[in-house]
Amino acid sequence: MQKRLLLTIATKLSLPGCDNRIVTTASAQEQDSMSLAATAVYAHSITDLEGNPTSLPVGHVMLIVNVASKCGYTSQYRDLQTLHDTYADRGFMVIGFPCNDFGSQEPGDAAAITSCAIGLDASFMLMDKAHVKAGPNQSPVYRDLSQATGVLPKWNFGKYLVNREGVAVAFFGSSVGPMDPELTGEIETLLDQPC
Repeated sequence: MQKRLLLTIATKLSLPGCDNRIVTTASAQEQDSMSLAATAVYAHSITDLEGNPTSLPVGHVMLIVNVASKCGYTSQYRDLQTLHDTYADRGFMVIGFPCNDFGSQEPGDAAAITSCAIGLDASFMLMDKAHVKAGPNQSPVYRDLSQATGVLPKWNFGKYLVNREGVAVAFFGSSVGPMDPELTGEIETLLDQPC
């Protein structure tokens, strides 16, 4: 019985949804200007969930998250909104990129995605569906996020922390909650840095 329990625990810990990775990179001051220009995510044209061309906000600290409506982590929408509201007046934003790459857990259209977010009291900015996984259809935003940090999400609700220059400086895996003290501490550090 004990052997079976240990195998079950080991199996659960190896599932991609159990991603508790926290990866930090060199600070923006330590990166050269060529590196910054190559990985600045706000340089890309993107589309919001309603199909309108938009861009990521220059000068804001952002948490970019690949969200999904039918995932075990979908309840994180609420904490993501709390995080957004807590720091918004200091120049912080949560931005969600719906993604169907992992377990086909974002099958819906814009109306279904919006309905899920509203049902969880979330009103932070949502972009059009994006491909997160590497390949020819990968979103250029996620390509740059992975280049800056050296990691890609293994599952839904992977979180990239992006500094005011538009460069990802940290990655937090799916099972790291939005209100985790290490994540909020990193946000506060970035917000305290001069623009």
